[in-house]
Amino acid sequence: MPVTASDPVEYVLRVGDESLALNALIGHPISLEFTGTIRCIHCDRSTRKSFGQGHCYPCFKRLAACDSCIVSPEKCHYHEGTCREPEWGESHCMTEHVVYLANSSGVKVGITRASQVPTRWVDQGAITAVPMLRVATRQLAGFVEVACKQHVADRTNWRTMLKGEAPPIDLEAEKRHLLELVREDLAALRQQHGDDAIREVTEQCVSLSYPVQVWPDKVKSHNLDKTPLVTGRLEGIKGQYLMLDTGVINIRKYTAYEVRVRVQD
Repeated sequence: MPVTASDPVEYVLRVGDESLALNALIGHPISLEFTGTIRCIHCDRSTRKSFGQGHCYPCFKRLAACDSCIVSPEKCHYHEGTCREPEWGESHCMTEHVVYLANSSGVKVGITRASQVPTRWVDQGAITAVPMLRVATRQLAGFVEVACKQHVADRTNWRTMLKGEAPPIDLEAEKRHLLELVREDLAALRQQHGDDAIREVTEQCVSLSYPVQVWPDKVKSHNLDKTPLVTGRLEGIKGQYLMLDTGVINIRKYTAYEVRVRVQD
């Protein structure tokens, strides 16, 4: 779902060639019906199963965007000359990345391309986030993240995030503390990659709010593969989840699925 980081975040759902403004639909009954058709978002081939958030299996095995180093950037092998798509690697991985702290379900460390701030934080349902470091490449950001996650989590508890239970956290203080804990690791990386390859930043903490009318007491997840028709009143949107009174659904999980969306007054 494309987003605009306003107050609250504004969401749009792309359905075919149409764009549906979702914030205005909160409080309305909606239905999502999976037709059974899945088409690869890269080659448009029909596929029985989606791999890597919307790809057919051949594209999943061929594209750099689906390589394991995307999930574990410290495993980047571009420098070995074995990148699946070197030009893609140049534009997506050999560019400046941000190492940040965010509070989605508690403090966590993460990385993203500089161009993806603050979209990445919205996708994770963060209520606050603060840039910590700017680094020269994705792999180097991965090395920094590996050092950081010895001291802080690198994952979001999506159930806690969707229940609105993230505790207030002073991310500026957490940032100062974490930088001190990894100072020796950063020094070693700078010695290897250059002082300018890892820069501490003083960018301000960002606060985000979401269009949620009712927080769920219990989080039940809808699965279009098992139940093709999902109905319910839209009560909120956070991260990439629609929150219905009948359960939540992760829209990103169903990228490439053909879905009919109906809205009732």
